[in-house]
Amino acid sequence: MQQTKVYPQRWYDGFLGYFFRLAASGMLPASWFRDPIPKVENRKKLDGPLNLEIVSHCWQYSNMLAYQLSSFVNHPPKTTRVTVTVFYSEADKDTAELLQFFSQHRISNVNWNWQPLPKEQLFRRGIGRNWASRSTEADWVWYTDCDIIFHEGCLDTLCEQLQGRTDTLLFPRQERTTPMLAASDPMLQAGRKPQLVDIESDQFSLHSRDRAKGAFQIVHGDVARAIGYCEGLSLYQTPADHWCKCYEDRAFRWLVGTQGTPIEVPGVYQIRHIHKGRYKKDSFWSRVRSKIRRMQE
Repeated sequence: MQQTKVYPQRWYDGFLGYFFRLAASGMLPASWFRDPIPKVENRKKLDGPLNLEIVSHCWQYSNMLAYQLSSFVNHPPKTTRVTVTVFYSEADKDTAELLQFFSQHRISNVNWNWQPLPKEQLFRRGIGRNWASRSTEADWVWYTDCDIIFHEGCLDTLCEQLQGRTDTLLFPRQERTTPMLAASDPMLQAGRKPQLVDIESDQFSLHSRDRAKGAFQIVHGDVARAIGYCEGLSLYQTPADHWCKCYEDRAFRWLVGTQGTPIEVPGVYQIRHIHKGRYKKDSFWSRVRSKIRRMQE
């Protein structure tokens, strides 16, 4: 990946963040901030086996990434060819060791694609997502997070759902999630060393989704290659000195002009957790955010 110049946090980043959130509410034309979206009739309409790229970011969440990567080993796709792209930083030793462990596993229809970044680039999720969008060779791209698990039948059913479709943006109608887990929970502890892990599905409850939010954005490959991911919104392409709250998924929905179309995809699981590993352990903001997440739960 091309290296991006690292800037210190700029005084006007807060203003840009507010401006782009206002723009994403519909106050400005999205076409001002992106390249043209390919017309539906000009997009590839494919049947049969498909190529899918799954794009994750990981910073100090190796214990959850272990479950995601294990799901490709434990439940490999039979009819879908999957490229698993993970953006990470070598400064995160636990994640680097985990990826090295999974590099030793050769899985049919699965291609590991580890992309190391300086942590300042990793802290802006839009940078990695944009690079993946512009460079992908896949028919479809799923932008996700490292706490999402693709369990039995998930990817092959997704392939069936994508047959002949040319939609811009899709998302799974339902997912299964854990309660908010404490850092001491056995599930989170099991993922702390490089090893294959699996979930107990009865620990998850079913929830519905109403839009292509965050970790649930499935984009047609022709669209991804044509417009990138928030490429024209400078803030979301600027490195930062800390992990930035991820508003860019809302901006992306604005740029493509849709909240997404729901599809039926079984086997989508998410691990929810109180402690945010990307914030400094026991810091003031770490404690505040953990308390907020407990109240939300």
